[in-house]
Amino acid sequence: MVLTVTLLGGESTGKTTLAQSLHRQLTDQGIATTLVPEHLRDWCATQGRAPRSQEQSALAHEQARRIDDAAQPGVRVVIADTAPLVIAAYSELYFNDLSLYAGAIAWQRHVGLTLLMGLDLPWVADGLFRESPAVREATDAAIRQQLQAAALPYQTVYGQGEARSRQALRAIGAALGQALTPSDPVWPQGRRPWNCDKCSDPDCEHRMFTQLLSQRPTDTAP
Repeated sequence: MVLTVTLLGGESTGKTTLAQSLHRQLTDQGIATTLVPEHLRDWCATQGRAPRSQEQSALAHEQARRIDDAAQPGVRVVIADTAPLVIAAYSELYFNDLSLYAGAIAWQRHVGLTLLMGLDLPWVADGLFRESPAVREATDAAIRQQLQAAALPYQTVYGQGEARSRQALRAIGAALGQALTPSDPVWPQGRRPWNCDKCSDPDCEHRMFTQLLSQRPTDTAP
């Protein structure tokens, strides 16, 4: 069975970077993975403009079709850089059009794992179509509201770079029923193997590290 993973979020939330990282790391581990890029962004780059209200529906349907078509025999994971729900949120924000939500939510119900991008990354202008941090926040709020109203499960991922990838890999691993790690570390237990340079006794170094941790002040939640 193919696991479809959709990355949701507004502009400059790291969807594309994370999608590419997940595709690379899963492939490196021998998991047959297909990456589906964001059709809306490619369309805007080709047309040299943002879509009009009457063009939104076709863009949402095409994004869904490409994701569905990627689930070919032999593929285990499909990573989708955005989904129809994001286009529906843009339709609400830019055109006050709520009509795309019903179809987007119906399609999203068949997705195996929904990852929502956290807003902890700095907003970066692209010189093309990104509007502002305010639009990013409004898009995030619209997506969350729809997911919650439809009782659709999702997980929010935070962190920068490798930390963000690892958090997403944990979620994918849980959905697949196996531990997933970045290419180099041994990570199912959340740590690298210990190798003592002086005595070649991993237990020795592990005990030293454990003692150091026990001397650290306990972190408290704010």
